[in-house]
Amino acid sequence: MLINAFPHGMQQYLVGGLFIGLGIATLFVSTGRMGGVSTFFSAIWSYVSSAPYFQSAPIVSGRRWRLVYSTGLVLGGALYVALGLPVEATHVPAWKLAVGGAISGFGARLGGGCTSGHGICGMASLSVGSMLIVLTFLSTAIVVAHVVRALGI
Repeated sequence: MLINAFPHGMQQYLVGGLFIGLGIATLFVSTGRMGGVSTFFSAIWSYVSSAPYFQSAPIVSGRRWRLVYSTGLVLGGALYVALGLPVEATHVPAWKLAVGGAISGFGARLGGGCTSGHGICGMASLSVGSMLIVLTFLSTAIVVAHVVRALGI
């Protein structure tokens, strides 16, 4: 049964999803922009790198709002902790987090965006490309999770 997959309840996921949807809708209605996170890193690099990609017009012109947007994500997490809400520490070793982050970052650049950009914004706008990319993200994640579990990593 589905409820067994959520031993701590589903309320926090519902509330989180509603806040994500509200934030993305607010960003789109107020600016006409879609809120993905992976291009934030490119925008930050545009401040310190003279490489042509990082100095391209779309990256440079969007870096200010992306910085504000990403700062809001960090402040939201800080507010959660400041309110004393429950936080569970991960038991995943730092090296696994680093490898996963590097692979995810590479995949986000290869796929033209991250899971938040394609999965939330792209699918909400009924983008066929985003739907195919999310299908690829999800199916790859399922296969990798099973392989990692089978190898005991």
